[in-house]
Amino acid sequence: MDKNQILRILEDWNLWKKDLDTGFMRLQYLTQLQKLRNSKQVMVITGARRSGKSYIMRQFAKQLISEGINEKNILFINFEDSRFYGLNTELLQKIYETYLESLNPCGPVYIFLDEIQEIDKWEKWVRTMHELKKAELMISGSSAHLLSQELSTLLTGRHLDLTVFPLSFKEFIAFNGIELKDDLDIVNKRIEIKRLLAEYFEYGSFPEVALTGNKKQILLTYFDDLLNKDLIRRYKIRKTGKIKELMIYYLSNISTSCTYNSLEKQILLSKDTIEKFSGYLESTYLIFSLNRFSFKLKEQEKSPRKIYAIDSGLSNQIGFKFSPNTGRTAENLVFVELLRQKSLIPEMELFYFKNERQKEVDFVIKEHFKVKSLIQVCWNIEDFKTKKREIDGLVAGLQTFNLKEGLVITDDYENEEYYKEFKIRYIPLYKWLLKNPKTC
Repeated sequence: MDKNQILRILEDWNLWKKDLDTGFMRLQYLTQLQKLRNSKQVMVITGARRSGKSYIMRQFAKQLISEGINEKNILFINFEDSRFYGLNTELLQKIYETYLESLNPCGPVYIFLDEIQEIDKWEKWVRTMHELKKAELMISGSSAHLLSQELSTLLTGRHLDLTVFPLSFKEFIAFNGIELKDDLDIVNKRIEIKRLLAEYFEYGSFPEVALTGNKKQILLTYFDDLLNKDLIRRYKIRKTGKIKELMIYYLSNISTSCTYNSLEKQILLSKDTIEKFSGYLESTYLIFSLNRFSFKLKEQEKSPRKIYAIDSGLSNQIGFKFSPNTGRTAENLVFVELLRQKSLIPEMELFYFKNERQKEVDFVIKEHFKVKSLIQVCWNIEDFKTKKREIDGLVAGLQTFNLKEGLVITDDYENEEYYKEFKIRYIPLYKWLLKNPKTC
């Protein structure tokens, strides 16, 4: 590529001559990035495709300008721009040199490298730039495995990470123009909040989906991009039909447990291949697995994993279902919200609990060496058998971990009750999501 071509592409993505759309301000992530910036390390943003990483980087660039940084000192490169070809570190260096020659920045330079995994051996270039103090660097990528593998080789101790998720329900509410200042607002705007929660259930929370009317088509496009760009192309998968079948199986069975042995019969693939493909799916943030809590590590590893999806919209539009299962979707939403909290609290760990009598708790929250809280999701709390089963499981968990209080997240029921010596608090999902997302 010649320098004129490169410069024309760069001008479309940078703030040198025009103001670019930065979308809805996601202040939580910007605050975290500001803290990471103070460390003077390479800042790494990971997360699912279309979760908003590029916009957050753009927002941070604008924040730098508002602090007095000249816009010419900021270089933004989007490696998914189809006009770039022959992507390699030589082209990356040429882009950097073209920028320096054309803009002639004076003072510290800030470089944003978006979807960096498209460049082979990018980590060597980033390390060199960082060690020579040529620029402050922020990089983003949609593959946890590839980024961690490459960062661990050459950038150990030189980077700090931030994981971006699709919109939380708080953000989703704000996206839709509803301002909630306090608990009274939540009460007064309950009907509108519940309407938006139903939409959040059905179509999920990818930012673009939240802002458009053509939600189903966009979700189908996301799925195709994940399959073809993030999986088949990146991992050079030949059994394309089988990995697609596995993706659809997981999205059809969110909030349920499975083993690689059981999937071997369902997907008609070897256990080893299913385990490898499942790792690929987790690396692209499509699915997550939750281990059973056990004081014995071997028992944890042998027990079935529970599977959750990054987004309920993908599960609803791609997954194969005979009827809607609101309870499973609610549990999935709680899991993803807990993951958001986990990304802020490094010592936090998540598990599910099941004892030898098959009494189960959906979420065990552990910090440091101690289990701090238990959360059960029970949508149909008015059904006596369902409520008894869920409370029996929660009480068994409280006894095991010597806790006095448990939380049940419901559709609309709110109360406090006592079972034996245990206090059980019930809270509607929308309130839990909007108040204190960790344990409320």
